[in-house]
Amino acid sequence: MDGRKVVVGMSGGVDSSVAAYLLKEQGYDVIGVTMQIWQDEPEQSLEEDGGCCGLRAVEDARRVAETLKIPYYVMNFKQTFKEQVIDRFVDEYLHGRTPNPCIDCNRHVKWEALLEKSLALGADYIATGHYARVEALENGRFALRTSATAAKDQTYALYSLTQRQLAHTLMPVGPFTKEEIRQMAASLGLPVAEKPDSQEICFIPDHDHARFIRAYTGKELPEGDFVDTEGNVLGRHQGIGRYTIGQRRGLGLAMGRRIFVKEIRPETGQVVIGEGEQVFSDTLRCHRLNWMAIDGLHGKELQVTAKIRYSHKGAPCVLRELGEDLVGCRFTEPVRAVTPGQAVVFYLGDVVAGGGTIL
Repeated sequence: MDGRKVVVGMSGGVDSSVAAYLLKEQGYDVIGVTMQIWQDEPEQSLEEDGGCCGLRAVEDARRVAETLKIPYYVMNFKQTFKEQVIDRFVDEYLHGRTPNPCIDCNRHVKWEALLEKSLALGADYIATGHYARVEALENGRFALRTSATAAKDQTYALYSLTQRQLAHTLMPVGPFTKEEIRQMAASLGLPVAEKPDSQEICFIPDHDHARFIRAYTGKELPEGDFVDTEGNVLGRHQGIGRYTIGQRRGLGLAMGRRIFVKEIRPETGQVVIGEGEQVFSDTLRCHRLNWMAIDGLHGKELQVTAKIRYSHKGAPCVLRELGEDLVGCRFTEPVRAVTPGQAVVFYLGDVVAGGGTIL
């Protein structure tokens, strides 16, 4: 608008491509940027498995930029991605937690790194193709509102954005459904109109976390004991990095009934096995808090809807402060597989109140 400059993070996918188009139509001075975050894998692997981050993404984004007649650049964020995303991911798994690398990437790479570099280059905003809406609230704070389509809403993975980051962020596809975005791309003749969505963790396209951790660290994951809730040894596991709370498949235990991972104990190397009802809980604690629509609890309890994983539909709960940077959440009904390392995100209606990391 009025020539204000916006840097659009272009992944080579349909969403960010249409985001660039929408902003250009609204009068912004649009610059397309792809963040180079892949490491030193063979070029063939990057071409085949790069998802939103590989060499193919660069070529797709470049073709879209040419179609839209906007300038396009590739910026190197390899070291930031390694330190803030991959290293964190590996460390969390080795300590018995289940991280969400997309949340770390959003906060530390797509916003902290890209935003700061874009502002330094004279941009007013950055923009992405995320399905969410940025709004300035009456209380003076910025917050995310859920997208027009619940099936594609991505606010859960964006809860950690700061007030300053939100103030310089545009998310133009938030008011649209995925079908509308694809139709728009097709009508514009964009070469990525039918490109499938990337579903995997971009640096682990085969979904084998343990293989990646072993290759990345050069170390074998130490084996340990499967135990029941009373401490009885049930068998041997292949390393705590292979398991997450609520997991049922791939345990290799013939128990004659459905069993699940209930707890991971990194201090002893034990993986605790339980029955189905034992993986439900009505409480959790979280830290590393980030408040969005509100600036904290200030000693008061707050009724919210909380999501404990990306695919969780959300459940009503009450929040209360337990200490500095520590909040407790009590659910009305028990929820399944509260998982340390995952995010819990709090909603007031369709607005993100804040969130934290589950302990």
